Amino acid sequence: MVTVRPAAVVVLAAGEGTRMRSAVPKVLHPLGGRSMVGHALATARALEPQRVAVVVRHERDLVAAHVLEIDPDALLVDQDDIPGTGRAVQVAMSALDAAAQAATADAATGSDVAGAAAESVLTGAVVVVAGDVPLLDAGTLRELLAAHTADGNAVTVLTTEVPEPTGYGRILREPGTGDVLGIVEEKDADAEQRAITEINTSVYVFDAAVLRSALARLGRDNAQGEVYLTDVLAIARADGGHVRALRTDDRLSVEGVNDRVQLAVLRAELNRRLLEDWMREGVTVVDPASTWVDVDVELARDVTLLPGTQLHGATVVGEGATVGPDTTLTDVEVGARATVVRTHGSLSVVGEGATVGPFAYLRPGTDLGADGKIGTFVETKNAQIGTGSKIPHLSYVGDATIGEHSNIGAASVTVNFDGVNKHRTVIGSHARTGSDNMFVAPVVVGDGAYTGAGTVVRRDVPPGALAVSAGSQRNIEGWVARSRAGTPAAEAAARARGTRDVAGLSPQARAELERAATAAVPVTPPPRLPGQPAQLDDPTDATGAATTTEDGQR
Repeated sequence: MVTVRPAAVVVLAAGEGTRMRSAVPKVLHPLGGRSMVGHALATARALEPQRVAVVVRHERDLVAAHVLEIDPDALLVDQDDIPGTGRAVQVAMSALDAAAQAATADAATGSDVAGAAAESVLTGAVVVVAGDVPLLDAGTLRELLAAHTADGNAVTVLTTEVPEPTGYGRILREPGTGDVLGIVEEKDADAEQRAITEINTSVYVFDAAVLRSALARLGRDNAQGEVYLTDVLAIARADGGHVRALRTDDRLSVEGVNDRVQLAVLRAELNRRLLEDWMREGVTVVDPASTWVDVDVELARDVTLLPGTQLHGATVVGEGATVGPDTTLTDVEVGARATVVRTHGSLSVVGEGATVGPFAYLRPGTDLGADGKIGTFVETKNAQIGTGSKIPHLSYVGDATIGEHSNIGAASVTVNFDGVNKHRTVIGSHARTGSDNMFVAPVVVGDGAYTGAGTVVRRDVPPGALAVSAGSQRNIEGWVARSRAGTPAAEAAARARGTRDVAGLSPQARAELERAATAAVPVTPPPRLPGQPAQLDDPTDATGAATTTEDGQR
C-alpha cells in the first residue's frame, strides 16, 4: 500500500451532543485515557498531514482549550450559526486556504508577494472525520487514502454494513459499477432507501479543488434545514468526478457516540482491543474482564496483570513485574520484577525488584529505590526512598529522604507540616528507627543511627547514635483493684490472682497476696540512667510527694 500524506485533516467537533445529557461537551468525554476528540487528533496526526483543522462551536472555549493543550499546532475554526456538517467544512476550507496563503506569503520573496499569496490555496487530499468516532484507526484511513489516490477519485467515502441502519445516512450505489450515486439521510429517505443496510460513516477523502467547488453550491433544501456535507458527493458526480466507497467490516471502529450507552460499549471494546494487543506482545492478563489499560500505557514482556488492575495515563511497567490484584496506577513507573499489590498510586516510581502493598497509597513524588519496600497501610508523598530501604507497615512518610538499606519501624510518621509550611525529614543509610516514632521536621537522622520505640525525634540524631525520648517503665501493682473496683478488668485481675493461688501457693503466701492487694502501694521511682537528661528524672518521691533539690527548688 502506497503511503499518501493528505494536505489536511478536518475534525468536526462542533456538535452539542444533547443525548449525552452532560455539562461536559460530548467530544471531551474520555475513553481509554483520552477524550473522543483526542482520539480523533491522534489518528489525524498519524497520517502526517500538512495541517489539522478542528471545527468548534458548542462550549467553544472548553473544547478549544482542550484541543490546544493536546495539539498546539491544530488550526481552530469557529462554525457560525448556520447548522450542518457542510457548513462546518465550508468554514474549515476557508481557514485552510487562508493558512495556505499566509504560508506562501511568508515563504515568497520579490515584489509580487501579495499576488502569489492570493493565488495560493490548499491542494491535494482533504480527509474529513468526526470528533465522536473514537475507535477509528490510522490504518483504516491510510487504506481509504490509498484507494482514493489509486483510483483518481473526486470523493471517496468510508462505509460499513449494519443490520439495523435506522438513524444513519444510506449509501446509494450505481447498479453495475458500484460507484456512489449519493448519500440520503434518514429523514429524507423513502421506504426503499431506508431498507439499505450500507451506511455512511461520515469519514471522507475529498480532492481539495472538488470540495471547494461543491461547497460553494450547497443549499439547505432538506428536512432538517441544514447544510449537508453528503450533498457534495452528488455534486461531484454531476461534475464528472468519480465518487467511490471503501467498505470496512469493522463496524465498531466507525461507530459514533451519541449517548453514554454507546460510550460504554466503545470504551469496553477499546479496552478489549488494547488488552488483546498486549497479550499478543507477551503480557499476561489473568482476567481481561476486570482489567483496564489506557492507550498510552506501556507494558514490557512477561508483565502480569492480576484481576482488578487499572493502569492509567502514561504508566510504564517493566519486564517481569506483577501488578494487582485490585490496583490503580496513574502515571506510575514500575521497574522490572517489581510487585505492586492492592495499591493506589500516581506520579510515582517503583524501582526494580521493589515491593509495594498491600493497601499502600503512593502519592505524587514517591520514588522507591530498587529492592525497596512500601508495605501494608503505608502512605508516601514526595518521598525519595533509597535502594533496599523498607517502610513495612502503618506509617506515613511525606516530604522525606531516606537513604539506602534503612528500616523504618511500624506506626512511624514524618511530621512535615507546622500549620504554615512543609518541612523535610532526612534519614540516612543503614538506619534503624523504632516503632511509633514521630520525626518532627526539619530533622536529620544520620547514617547508621538508631531510635528507640516511641521516640519523638525533635533534634538531629548524629550518625551511629541512639535516640530515645521516653523514661523507664514502672508497674503500679494493685492499681486496678483500688481505682477501678467492680469493673470487668478488676474481676479479671482477681480471677488471675485466684488462679495463681490455686496453682500451689501456701496459705501464708495467699494471705500475703491479700494484704498486698489492700495495702497502700508505694510508688517506685524509675532508676537513674548514666547520662540521663534531667527532664527524664521522676518528679516525685516514694510517697508521691513532690521532691526538692538541694537549693530547695521543685
